[in-house]
Amino acid sequence: MNSPVRTDVVVVGAGNAAFSAALAARDRGREVVMLEAAPREQAGGNSYYTAGATRIAHDGLEDLTDLVEADERHARSTVPPYTRQNYIDDLAKVTEGRGDVEMAGVLADEAADALRWLHSAHGMRYRLMYERQAYERPDGTFLFWGGLHVGNVGGGEGMIADYVVAAERAGLDVRYGHKVTDLLVEDGRVVGVRASTADGVAEFRADSVVLASGGFESDPGMREQHLGKGWANAKLRGTPFNTGILLQRAIDLGAARGGDWSSCHATAWDAWAENNESNRELTNRLTRQSYPLGVVVNREGRRFVDEGADYRNYTYAKYGAEILKEPGSIAFQLFDATLRPMLRSEEYDMPGVGVVEAGTLTELAERAGIDADQLVATIEEFNASIDRSVKPDPNVKDGRKADVQPPKSNWAYPIETAPFYAYPVTCGITFTFGGLKGDLEGRVLREDGSPVEGLFACGEALGGLFSGNYPGGSGLAAGAVFGRRAGNLA
Repeated sequence: MNSPVRTDVVVVGAGNAAFSAALAARDRGREVVMLEAAPREQAGGNSYYTAGATRIAHDGLEDLTDLVEADERHARSTVPPYTRQNYIDDLAKVTEGRGDVEMAGVLADEAADALRWLHSAHGMRYRLMYERQAYERPDGTFLFWGGLHVGNVGGGEGMIADYVVAAERAGLDVRYGHKVTDLLVEDGRVVGVRASTADGVAEFRADSVVLASGGFESDPGMREQHLGKGWANAKLRGTPFNTGILLQRAIDLGAARGGDWSSCHATAWDAWAENNESNRELTNRLTRQSYPLGVVVNREGRRFVDEGADYRNYTYAKYGAEILKEPGSIAFQLFDATLRPMLRSEEYDMPGVGVVEAGTLTELAERAGIDADQLVATIEEFNASIDRSVKPDPNVKDGRKADVQPPKSNWAYPIETAPFYAYPVTCGITFTFGGLKGDLEGRVLREDGSPVEGLFACGEALGGLFSGNYPGGSGLAAGAVFGRRAGNLA
């Protein structure tokens, strides 16, 4: 073993939360070493695989002009205000009240300020997310929806590229290929970490250790143990390095579990695409999120969710779990020729996309492996039940309903114009909601509420905010907010 490296702060990880924590600590004059398990070419944690969408409270477009890149479409765009109370209400709604109320308040209060700090002090770049959160209307204008309006330039890849530049500028010591395996403890206080590297075992001593090393979604065994039977079969959307080992090390030291260890963020994911796990070229393009416009059936030809229950960024993170329950853990998103041009191009036109196209529903079912008679019956019943007196509008919850079971509450377009399309989807797991219990500054707590001295957590390693579901973009926001908070104390 080499001689221990001494520094002020060790941050474990190199994703959004990790960089936020490290930059905040560096702003205070702290010497910071970041330890990333992945080699440089695979670094960035789950953040790299995202679209970069970040949910913040704001007062509308004028309130965002200091933060987002200029775009000629701004003059033709309406961005409704998204208030602090909207944010808190959305968190409570999608988690069914199971999230930590105090954490929710901090997130709603500080997400916008965290992005402005990252932008003004560290050069992070943001934009309005036209391709994800607004449909162009016939008159050329745009109306943003769903409370999620801002994202990183270049998506997750652009985010990590910007963070790497910011880290170099700030003088952070980022070490790749350093897999932290143990926490060093003296007299009950965490005083550093032990890491496995290509050159052997290395120790890093520090006043504070910040765990920004993700959840346990990369470990099939832990998924089966905590999420339930069948979760080992879910496709891994993001980094293969979030194995949960440091969550367990902290728990072994007496840290309490925080949040909901039995649920996770899981989406509809291309079931047939080659290399559909941890794909760094296609990243988020393997998701399939235009389902609110169409119909989703299992291989028996039956619907099983309300595709139009809400804007997709309030339902997509829970529908992966529903797909996992279906026969073969597979489903099919169905669209017709009228709907096909409305699908998100970056996903549905990606190279190697899994899709079946046919001139009739019967032929579509036969090619896709769906029960043909049942599919035809399902679509006929669905089409006949649509309230066609209501004009469809994908930019608002239009109330255009299909009166079937399960109902489709909005955006009930008929599936009736050939050709027809079936996109096979399975469950793609993003991150687990359970982590360590912490206070509002990210200090890791024991069961009795006392802190584990010297240990902080942020990002997916910090549990409490989410349960069963989450509002799209709130994960990256939480990483920035609670990473910054941890870095301000570490």
